[in-house]
Amino acid sequence: MPVEITWWGHATATVADSGLRFLTDPVFVPRLAHLRRRRGALPPPEAAVADAVLVSHLHADHLHLPSLARLRPGTRLLVPRGAQRALPGLRRLAEGGLRVTEVEPGDELAVGDAVVRAVRAAHDGRRLPYGPHRSPALGYVISGEARTYFAGDTGLFEEMADEVGPCDVALLPVGGWGPFLGPGHLNARRAAEALVRLAPRSAVPVHYGTYWPIGLDAVRPHEFHAPGEEFVRHAARLAPGVAVHRPAHGESVRPETAR
Repeated sequence: MPVEITWWGHATATVADSGLRFLTDPVFVPRLAHLRRRRGALPPPEAAVADAVLVSHLHADHLHLPSLARLRPGTRLLVPRGAQRALPGLRRLAEGGLRVTEVEPGDELAVGDAVVRAVRAAHDGRRLPYGPHRSPALGYVISGEARTYFAGDTGLFEEMADEVGPCDVALLPVGGWGPFLGPGHLNARRAAEALVRLAPRSAVPVHYGTYWPIGLDAVRPHEFHAPGEEFVRHAARLAPGVAVHRPAHGESVRPETAR
């Protein structure tokens, strides 16, 4: 059965491969601090059903404790090294039944017939506000019937292709949640440049067009609406051999993986 990817919005997606469900950076709420969900229905309850949940870094729009609390007891949860020390609420979720494993770049974990490998991301992974505890920002490579790279939040970096290795599908962030992207992020063009380096068979854009700061609807609105389409356009020019699948919120796609 080919890999199937369902995009729930922002960086939250389900990767179905080898009869397993991998959930990335789950955020299931209409509002997150100063951010409001402006597009796409909230994920249904079945979105929280997963064999393993992959959290890329400690920022609240990626490691969201109330959303993680919706996971079934016994669900395996991969988080960056030091996450439980930085977030006492995460320790309480572990005490409540989640199987929390801290990982750092290079670590591998078997999940059923698949293997998940943590890889480096070029992003500040600390929990805000800044504190003394540091945790790495991560991406993950899921190796089952296909090899799927979930980048989390990252900027371009020289060793990206060597770090990730061969991959069939790349889930890449192409935007953000505000009018301006800070360092350590990919916009639509830089994400297309990442395709040149990674050379996957297929790509799926994520991390755009979902949350936006309250009261800033009129400030650079194209940064909310346009990144997905811009990524398709830049990818066609820079990496024409990569098939780009741009799902709507809640939509599933089956990317091409056969070479």
